[in-house]
Amino acid sequence: MTFDVQIDERSFRVELRQSDGRLECRVDGQPVEVDAIITDRDVLSLVLAGRSYEIKRERVGPDQHILVGVTRYASEVRDPRSLRARKAAGDGAEGPRKLAAPMPGKVVRVLAPADTPVEQGQGVIVVEAMKMQNELKSPKKGVVRQVLAQEGATVNAGDVLAIVE
Repeated sequence: MTFDVQIDERSFRVELRQSDGRLECRVDGQPVEVDAIITDRDVLSLVLAGRSYEIKRERVGPDQHILVGVTRYASEVRDPRSLRARKAAGDGAEGPRKLAAPMPGKVVRVLAPADTPVEQGQGVIVVEAMKMQNELKSPKKGVVRQVLAQEGATVNAGDVLAIVE
């Protein structure tokens, strides 16, 4: 499973995989030795690089925080494959928006190269997955500032393919 995690202003890509009864973890592509267990509702006991931490999740209205000891951090966790996460990433018209691959596949066509003006909902990139072509659409009206994947490139779920400003 892959998650996009934001702690305060820092963003991380966290990949978790169960292998031979052990949890394998990578953060931004780097392996991390971790042991975790849920000890209570919204409480996680974590051993990271030999140090033990108790992490508590706290929700206040729409905001979510984590507490590590007495330090509070704003946090957000998104599954890039989730429709809800993809829709939330496109909400609001301010600032650049990332266009991410919804599933592993292959880029078959770039419809809007860099510096192309686009309307909200206009196709930007076509990704083929399981013999089906999926047109990824602009989340907002703006200009395609960057195209980060070339035609023929293999992509993973959650990979950023283009940025629209």
